[in-house]
Amino acid sequence: MFKNDKGQVRAGWLIVPAFIAMVVAQQVFALPGLFLLLTSEMPQFGSSYEVNVMEMLDSHPWFFLAMQGGGVLGSILITYIFWRFINKGTLRTLGFKFSIADFLYGLFLGAISISIIFILLLSTGNVTLLNSFGSPEFSTYTIAFLLLFILVGLSEEMFFRGYVMSTMATRNNPKWAIYVVSAVIFSIAHGMNPNVSLLGLLNILLVGLLFAYMFDVTKSLWLPIGYHMTWNYFQGNVFGFAVSGTTPHGLYNVSVATGNDWLTGGAFGLEGGLLATLLIILGFFATRLYVQWKN
Repeated sequence: MFKNDKGQVRAGWLIVPAFIAMVVAQQVFALPGLFLLLTSEMPQFGSSYEVNVMEMLDSHPWFFLAMQGGGVLGSILITYIFWRFINKGTLRTLGFKFSIADFLYGLFLGAISISIIFILLLSTGNVTLLNSFGSPEFSTYTIAFLLLFILVGLSEEMFFRGYVMSTMATRNNPKWAIYVVSAVIFSIAHGMNPNVSLLGLLNILLVGLLFAYMFDVTKSLWLPIGYHMTWNYFQGNVFGFAVSGTTPHGLYNVSVATGNDWLTGGAFGLEGGLLATLLIILGFFATRLYVQWKN
């Protein structure tokens, strides 16, 4: 039960402890940023015990980056430790075979996918643009979240695709199982996000399958990393939608109050809408065309 017929430790006994360790490391590495935030803000509260950390973070982008970015760095470190010292692998075998073409196409595909969704919602009246295209609202969040989403793209693809899929592949698990397990764990990891919805979790599972496909057909993490980065950044910090339920800080501000939640995703963000489902599915075809062109 603990080992397969080749004497290898089964993938589940490696993936589950790594996932738990990653979650714990995220909390531990977020503590310095939380400490800085509380040290800065607590004098304003005096004897009051009503402290809302998320509200405080909304006015402190660099503390937000220190807290969330610290947690992400903890995730990256734990994934590397498990892969290097438990799985006895290298960064290259984890999927870090650099390809500038893969990375640039991933960046383009993520950005254009969110842009198409935004244009469709705006043109059908499902979102209202609150500031004009000629008046983008740059802020410290513009840079802070760029850095954060770069780290998030690296860490989540490193674990959910690189670690999970590669661990299962070395145990000769069937390809369909490798895809499904990595996508399901990816979706579960987002299950505690604010304003979560069933369609949102299904879309996260679906995009997890897309990322798995990208990793499988290119044998590199850089295509899904690029897509992941710009999908998040353009959604939250360019067009001003919530990203998996988190507060947006966009160059443009939009209101989804008059739109259909099944299209806009409501408070969860675009990932909770059917247009995201459509664009994710189109992502499979776009990836296939890219791989055929590349080869």
